[in-house]
Amino acid sequence: MPQNVYCIHVDAKAPPEYQEAVQRLVSCFKNAFLSRRSETVTYAGFSRLQADLNCMTDLAKSKIGWRKVVNLCGQDFPIMSNLELVRYMQSKEWRDRNMTPGVKQPVSMRHRTQLQHQEITGFHVVRKGWSFKKGPPPHRLQIYFGTAYYALTRPFVDFVLESPIAKDLLEWSKDTFSPDEHYWVTLNHIKDAPGSHIDGGWAGNIRAIKWRDQEGRTHNGCKGRYVRDICVFGVDDLSWIINKKSMFANKFESKTFPEALDCLEKWHRNMVLNQATVPIEPSWLLTTQSNSSMEYYNSSAGA
Repeated sequence: MPQNVYCIHVDAKAPPEYQEAVQRLVSCFKNAFLSRRSETVTYAGFSRLQADLNCMTDLAKSKIGWRKVVNLCGQDFPIMSNLELVRYMQSKEWRDRNMTPGVKQPVSMRHRTQLQHQEITGFHVVRKGWSFKKGPPPHRLQIYFGTAYYALTRPFVDFVLESPIAKDLLEWSKDTFSPDEHYWVTLNHIKDAPGSHIDGGWAGNIRAIKWRDQEGRTHNGCKGRYVRDICVFGVDDLSWIINKKSMFANKFESKTFPEALDCLEKWHRNMVLNQATVPIEPSWLLTTQSNSSMEYYNSSAGA
């Protein structure tokens, strides 16, 4: 969308040919760019959080007057159209608020921030040992636990990049486990932070995700396969995803279940075209678009 601006972070350990391909693709758009600094990303490591901050720093310098920043990973897919995303984030509930679903850190998660961890670059994160304990968080902050995904206001981004409190929490988080799951939500519970949502809880339809431990309660099981207790969606998960009405869905694998992505892309494109307020150009249609698949998923969405 030309009114948006897109920063793309490519993992520094990605093959050179892949990095070059992404660069060529990005060069086709005036409002898209690669992050000036790339991290060698490690699952659950500080590098994952740093990658977000790298793009956030670049976006803060953009001349495009954006109002909200939303982060995505390579296995996400949009469920709302751009029009619906804007309307949702600019609704009365969220217009001036940050969306960082989460709660006070449960006892079962405290080991993540009470014990020191070490990032083995590009591989995994390990606990240093039970005797390597961390000091208390800076500024007597209450640590929260939540999702790594967010929708943040522009003033809050400035707060993240400039506030001594945010910088001190970032430094303190470097030897924690999966810091992106406590950093954003903790800052969003600071009363004086712009757009903070003190009593937000898990509010905000950021992601449609099927967690293994919620099977039978919030969903009817994974029809694809579980990876790290998160469902990689198959075709039979699509009706649940569509009915969930979240901003995005996670996770997809193009090599494992390509049909799920293909069908969802067709459904999403059809929805976007139905919402168009200008004449539809032929180039906007997918070359593989099929009326039968559209009718099936339109009926599934209303089921």
